[in-house]
Amino acid sequence: MGAYCFERLEEKGIKTHYRGLVTPDGELVRTSELEEPVNVMEIDLVKVYRPKRYIENDKLKYDYSMFTPNLTNFLIPLEIMYRNGLPEGSSIFKRLEQGLKPENLGLDHYPKPGENLERPIFDVSTKLEEKDRYITWEEAQRISGLTNDEVTEVKGKLLQINDLITEVAARAKLENEDGKVEFAFDDHRELMVVDVIGTLDECRFTYEGFHVSKEVARQYYKKTRWYEDVERAKKEAYIKGNEDWRSLCRSQPPRLDPKLKRIMRNLYKAATNECTGLFLIDVPNLTDTVKEYREYLRAIVP
Repeated sequence: MGAYCFERLEEKGIKTHYRGLVTPDGELVRTSELEEPVNVMEIDLVKVYRPKRYIENDKLKYDYSMFTPNLTNFLIPLEIMYRNGLPEGSSIFKRLEQGLKPENLGLDHYPKPGENLERPIFDVSTKLEEKDRYITWEEAQRISGLTNDEVTEVKGKLLQINDLITEVAARAKLENEDGKVEFAFDDHRELMVVDVIGTLDECRFTYEGFHVSKEVARQYYKKTRWYEDVERAKKEAYIKGNEDWRSLCRSQPPRLDPKLKRIMRNLYKAATNECTGLFLIDVPNLTDTVKEYREYLRAIVP
């Protein structure tokens, strides 16, 4: 699914780090040449410069001074997001509860879960810190060493990517609620899309209001004691200036319900079949799989 979206981006003239998919025989191919599913993608690599950590006033801080407008061949240390809607589980609602104002998002009202936006919101967070941190575009530009023109270019490409994924998702009757994109510069400081786009890990899709993405697992784990322990550990780590909140977590995540795991597996496969139109995977269709997920949720609600 990621390869398919990369190939569609390249058709639009957007540079990516994608080279192709690798068959079991070691041959590099495009998705249109596949005769069976593969799980190896070949890409161009870039350097990853991690900001230097230090403690100031007992707080963990990060030094981004190595990121300058002259640096080349590196991963831009940001996760950049588009939001077309605000489904249940969107981090926007948690941030609003913590004091974020709707006008900071370009909204003229307090949104409700399930709301569709008149125009996309572009959001940005850190990528290489111990805990991702939502930041303003001004701070994002400063820490990553981007010029004004490069910020404009990033936002322009993000809009094109959003439109493409919306189009691909619509083939499977999926709503493209939101998604994340990562960028890098090549040796000539030309912007390119990296990591992967358009998958159920990078995007939050819904089908008739039901999640079809990794949000399915996230919602499951949010109801466990482990999730409460994680949130407590992150707060404790922040107060102590500890780099590793995991060492402070009091429990381990429970195993995913085997029935839900099977449903999730089928959601990923069916979405891949129907978004790409390749139908290389033997799996029930997306409509039937979402129906099974809906029935699963009804069965577990008291």
